[in-house]
Amino acid sequence: MEPNTANMPLMEPMHDVLLSVTRAYPPMAPLVIDITPRERAALTKLGDMLALAFGSYENPAFIAELHLHAFQLLPERISRILSSFGTDFSASQYGAIVLRGLVNVDQDQLGPTPPSYKQMDYTKINRYGFICALLHGAVPSKPVQYYAQRKGGGLLHAIIPDEKMNFTQTGSGSRTDLFVHTEDAFLFNAADFLSFLFLRNEENVPSSLYSIRSHGMLGPEMEALFQPIYKCPKDANYDADMAKGEEVTTPVLYGNRENPFIRFDAAEQIYNEAAGQTPEAMAHLKHFWEEARQLIYNDYIPESGDLIFVNNHLCAHGRNAFVAGYRKENDRMVKCERRMMLRMMSKTSLIGIRGVTHADDPYLIMEEHYGSLFK
Repeated sequence: MEPNTANMPLMEPMHDVLLSVTRAYPPMAPLVIDITPRERAALTKLGDMLALAFGSYENPAFIAELHLHAFQLLPERISRILSSFGTDFSASQYGAIVLRGLVNVDQDQLGPTPPSYKQMDYTKINRYGFICALLHGAVPSKPVQYYAQRKGGGLLHAIIPDEKMNFTQTGSGSRTDLFVHTEDAFLFNAADFLSFLFLRNEENVPSSLYSIRSHGMLGPEMEALFQPIYKCPKDANYDADMAKGEEVTTPVLYGNRENPFIRFDAAEQIYNEAAGQTPEAMAHLKHFWEEARQLIYNDYIPESGDLIFVNNHLCAHGRNAFVAGYRKENDRMVKCERRMMLRMMSKTSLIGIRGVTHADDPYLIMEEHYGSLFK
């Protein structure tokens, strides 16, 4: 039987129309998914069930079969959303998803926010580690840890304001805006995906997100960002001597020329004098930043139990400045529990990073700065 080709000539023009619409209206904000009460209850129960079965979310038996667990145990709608997200690099993909009301957070069981991440009791957040790991498993991606982050510090990091680091460009800072950045822009093997689970945000701090896709079709002035001429020092987690720029240079945009990926850290590449950018590189960076900063999405204030899932190659993240432990109420600042967030990072392939991982732990990345390894 011959196929009916009567409508076939219309298919290509329609494709062109859809592509034109996508380019004309680039994504300006993350997709927000409201988790249903049934899904939320199932996830909370799931975290406790896995804790009983495996003890810790870092248990090798759990991590080895993570993808299987994810697709068997997660609510189907959530696993489908994340699986699709993991392979969508299109012009319409913002690069971040908000899972609103993902879990119920037991504030009494959590107790007061500790002074810093160093005092965090990780037994209190064990269930959330399992849930976050399952989300990464659905992409599918594998949770990893970086020696550059707290000398490893485990697969899950508590991000807590630290009074001793108020004005730093780190997750422990608070009194200054944390400029948008792709995580660990100073590494060739930075995380592919990030999750940020908010246990507390009583200060009502907006999260900042910036997607390279928000520019729409890139103009010729962006072509310079594909040149491998830009330096990126190690971030403010290092002391002054260790944070100086090094000679390795990379592009800001890479991958597909039409729908590129991004590696960028405004604080370190533009505002850090130790970066040592050439005049040409700095001029391109400043021109890019003038446009990019107008596209930062800053309207979302996470609530307890919300999670932001990010493609680290498409979307940069940051946050507004705030006074830790205080919220505004009737034009007055009143005390509250300080902000607490949980971060997990993952890579889609352990094989691809094996050259920079610990000999005895393929989940521990030992890269220090653009290919060099910690000794």
